[in-house]
Amino acid sequence: MGVNVTTFTDEFTSPVPAARLFKALILDAHNLYPKITPLGIKSIDTIEGDGGPGSIKQINFALDGQATYVKHKVDALDEDKMVYAYTLIEGGELATDKIELISYNMTFESSPSGGCIGNNTSKFHIKEGLEIKEEDIKEGKEKAFGVFKAIEAFLLENPNAYV
Repeated sequence: MGVNVTTFTDEFTSPVPAARLFKALILDAHNLYPKITPLGIKSIDTIEGDGGPGSIKQINFALDGQATYVKHKVDALDEDKMVYAYTLIEGGELATDKIELISYNMTFESSPSGGCIGNNTSKFHIKEGLEIKEEDIKEGKEKAFGVFKAIEAFLLENPNAYV
């Protein structure tokens, strides 16, 4: 049989222009996230590579929780098309006995209102004979959305940041 893949797609909108959001959320995450969410994210370190495709990044969490860190491998980074793809390779949900890996693909595009429309597709590669439901990953999604809203609020309060 092999691995079962379960896909979740989330669309998000923001009044922040797509290019600014991409720069803040993706390109400068290692600097911005620990400043904006110090109680959640302690640091983001590139432990292999230059930050582009093939690089491995480690996110260290400040609070004790399900994981103290996660590592992910950058699969694609296209600044012009505002696409970012990565695979979670260690820590987080992978600590369970159900999941082999999780791949993410994020896209950002300008909306007619001047803001942003984004999509995040998550593909959970589940070990044979097991399944995962959306409620199983609800906590992680809520934490990620909280970080997104904090970054968005920072950008709205600081209109000259990441222009």
